[in-house]
Amino acid sequence: MITTLSEAPDSIVLEPGQSLRTAVDAGAWLQLAEGRARVVSPPGWLGETVFMTETLLGEGDMHCVPQGGWIEVSAVTAVHLRVHAPQRTARATAPVAARPVMRFVRLLTGW
Repeated sequence: MITTLSEAPDSIVLEPGQSLRTAVDAGAWLQLAEGRARVVSPPGWLGETVFMTETLLGEGDMHCVPQGGWIEVSAVTAVHLRVHAPQRTARATAPVAARPVMRFVRLLTGW
């Protein structure tokens, strides 16, 4: 079963075999508090080829999502994952807060 969220919650709990798709901003950190999970990165471009990377996380591991977009987290065992939003300066957050549509466009395009 795959669940899709338009914005990542602070904490995610999944049972073995469950998957979650969620949008994250570039620079977000994933911290696996317990369990084992597979994380598929947002799609990226290499020349004319679309690619996605896959990372296997174990208990205590942290993973930085370098580009914003949609990630998929799949639980290998029971998982408790924490999502830490990227640190932003006041100057960087003002335009995003004022224009939520621009954040959505950046997530879709991987800006």
